[in-house]
Amino acid sequence: MGEPVRLSKRLIELIHCSRSEADQYIQGGWVLVDGEVVEQPQFKVDEQCVELHPEAVLAPVEPTTILLHLPAEFDVKDPAAPLKLITPDSRSENDSSGIRPLGRHFSHLMPTMPLEVGATGLLVFTQDHRVVKRLVDDAAKNEQEYHVEVEGVIADDGLDKLNRAMKLNGWPLSLAKVSWQNEHCLRFALKNMRVGQFEFMCQSVGLKVVGMKRIRIGRVPMSLQPGQWRYLPHGVLF
Repeated sequence: MGEPVRLSKRLIELIHCSRSEADQYIQGGWVLVDGEVVEQPQFKVDEQCVELHPEAVLAPVEPTTILLHLPAEFDVKDPAAPLKLITPDSRSENDSSGIRPLGRHFSHLMPTMPLEVGATGLLVFTQDHRVVKRLVDDAAKNEQEYHVEVEGVIADDGLDKLNRAMKLNGWPLSLAKVSWQNEHCLRFALKNMRVGQFEFMCQSVGLKVVGMKRIRIGRVPMSLQPGQWRYLPHGVLF
């Protein structure tokens, strides 16, 4: 038995490729060691069986964006805490992105656009600088859609009032598009929302907020069951 060598070196010997090509294959999840995918070029091998997947594609790994449906029972005091819910087992069966899961997809994910306090629903975590610019740097330009569960009896002109300009503590609030989703749920669509805006607006027309769920950011809907996640397809932006 010889000294253990880097996986990238063994792959170079096996398929006669360059160092950069070997790294791309490995980081892309196309190299198996004794039947298991290994994504680290520096992984040391000796007598193990090293194989290149027959469908291997030579391409750099693109940064990913993950959409998560935060369930109602989860505490979000720490913005990064929901990352614990993003595991291979909690991926939605309806994920149609076509993206092959890789270990590197679950590291260096940045949380974006926090939920209204007390709300559940769509959260976005990303490795993509374009998504960071859109959802963090330009957050005020993105329309968000919430379903707001309410109880009580709305004032006679309440729905009209909710669709007009309002002020909170002397500050103008963003104009919202508000409609009934059902008899106990209002749909709010708005940009640049303020913390506490839903409760204030609903209280002003005689309603009490009992639940909030974000279901869309920009053009991207949640389309997930609570606790599940999916990839944002490559090329799709908010």
